[in-house]
Amino acid sequence: MSPSPNEASKLEDIIEKWTVPIGNLFVSLFHRIALFGIGGATVWSAAVAFMEMTRKGSASIEDLLLLFIYLEIGAMVGIYFKTNHMPVRFLIYVAITAVTRLIIDLVNTRHEADIAILLMGVTILILALANAVVRYASFKFPTKSGDGE
Repeated sequence: MSPSPNEASKLEDIIEKWTVPIGNLFVSLFHRIALFGIGGATVWSAAVAFMEMTRKGSASIEDLLLLFIYLEIGAMVGIYFKTNHMPVRFLIYVAITAVTRLIIDLVNTRHEADIAILLMGVTILILALANAVVRYASFKFPTKSGDGE
């Protein structure tokens, strides 16, 4: 004897009542573990980079920009941990800083301006415009919780 559609619907509701919270718990646990892993790797990488700078006895502008990248990644992890929202602006800041490091590296190695540096400058301009759009959108269309992005 097969269950009636009403009984099957009740069984589905009971299963959903138990499985959805468990699934949400697993997703939340995964996020927390991943955030701790990313945060730990960021701190570790920043510490190794800093120790390398102290071993060298100096820090180049590229080294300092690398530390800023680690700082922004750490800030992103902290914000995501607290709010469960990915701050897209911070990703853009990391990208701008990384492209700036590339420009400095190219200038230091080639000692000449070329099309690659110009294209990277255009890339920074595009990223800056994207940041302006994100900031405008988050101001004009805030999230329901009111925390910006």
